Amino acid sequence: MFQNKPFGFLLLLAAVLFAVNCKPTTEQPQPSSVATRLKDVPSVRLNYRYEPDVPPPDLVKRTADERNPAIQADFDQSRLNELLDKTIPSPDGKRILAVYHQPTDTQSEFRLDMYSSEGVLMRKITADAMAAHFPDTIVWSPDSSTVAFVATTRTMTNSLATPTPPAGESNISAPTSGPPMDVNSNSATNGDPEANPEGTATPVLQPTPQAPSNVLTFRTEQIYICNSDGDGVKPLTQNEGLIYFYYVWSPDGSMLTALAATGREWQYLELQADERKEQFVPVGRPRVIEKNGRERRLDDGLTAVQPGWSADSAKIACAFEHQVRVYDARGDTPTQAAIPLRNNLLISSQAYDRDQQSKLNAEPDANQNVNVNANSKANSNSNSNATTAPSLPPTALPDPNTLVSFNPIIALAWPTDDQLYFQTAFVKRMKNEADSVMSFPRWHRLILTPQPSVLGR
Repeated sequence: MFQNKPFGFLLLLAAVLFAVNCKPTTEQPQPSSVATRLKDVPSVRLNYRYEPDVPPPDLVKRTADERNPAIQADFDQSRLNELLDKTIPSPDGKRILAVYHQPTDTQSEFRLDMYSSEGVLMRKITADAMAAHFPDTIVWSPDSSTVAFVATTRTMTNSLATPTPPAGESNISAPTSGPPMDVNSNSATNGDPEANPEGTATPVLQPTPQAPSNVLTFRTEQIYICNSDGDGVKPLTQNEGLIYFYYVWSPDGSMLTALAATGREWQYLELQADERKEQFVPVGRPRVIEKNGRERRLDDGLTAVQPGWSADSAKIACAFEHQVRVYDARGDTPTQAAIPLRNNLLISSQAYDRDQQSKLNAEPDANQNVNVNANSKANSNSNSNATTAPSLPPTALPDPNTLVSFNPIIALAWPTDDQLYFQTAFVKRMKNEADSVMSFPRWHRLILTPQPSVLGR
């Protein structure tokens, strides 16, 4: 009996150890929460899924090119030697930028003033020595704190601008051109009816705000910024010889992405467009520019497509023909990723052409319109019957010369962090607008996700 006790003790101990080892645990290993947001995922660690021919994204509509009535009235009444071209309200509606010119100004050179929402001139932004360019690209930051524009040194002309007065003196103009005033304290009569025997109000003259002085200008188009009151004008870029044109604020208003080209590239492409009687469409290399002036070139490739920001302001997308490239906007070691879409677009274009051909066969009356659009493509091999080419083996890609809807990327939109939209179309812009063509516009979408290795770190 005593000899079996050690054996029983060992059995009991083994049972206890087995029970402990088999005890279910409530703490399961969890993947690291690092980089679970796309904002924290480097561009090279993104996966994508291509979705062809989707509905277009909900794009932010640009403000209609209607001139503010109060500002137009100010020009009509008090600024007879100046012509108002357009007004650009801030997103919050509290400030309005006026774009105008004088009759003697060189064509394509403009001037900028800042007005209040009531149509009262607050400050002149551009001095006589500075000329604003590309007025259609002037853009307010999303928070309405800053406005960005492109400007150069003004071409010397016989300007009708009022000479700058000596120090300590000011120009005098009608009250509508002056800053807001307190009628109780600034009135010439100070509220005394005997000061004006005829009983009529005495007009109060206000000094015209002066344009900023000593602002550095360049011979080529650089990006400038100023605050919502029109002061603090300064060049954001200072690269003489480069021409900056398309530029877009990040959603958080901390940075700009822009396209820039050398002056020689600009002139060469402009000459080619003139020879073909086409509208000049500039191309440039993408850059990211912080509000403190720090600038980084993103790519050496040339593109005519305006870059797009992710909704979280962490990444920038650019398009090059049939490829989308994504760049990290922040960080000391930023990365970039190329998303080749040529094969995807070939396959989806083949399906799209077949679908359009089926609809065409079902609607004979539309045959003529489709033929006109198809023949508009520059490729002489493209026509409305292209989709009737012999069927190819499943492993072979279709011939792009047989597809009328296979076209380069012309626009980008990034409404949410994980959905990047891009549009393809055939576009031909001619100096004669009647000859311009845009056919087969199609929107596609990329669904972005982190790579599994990133989620499991």
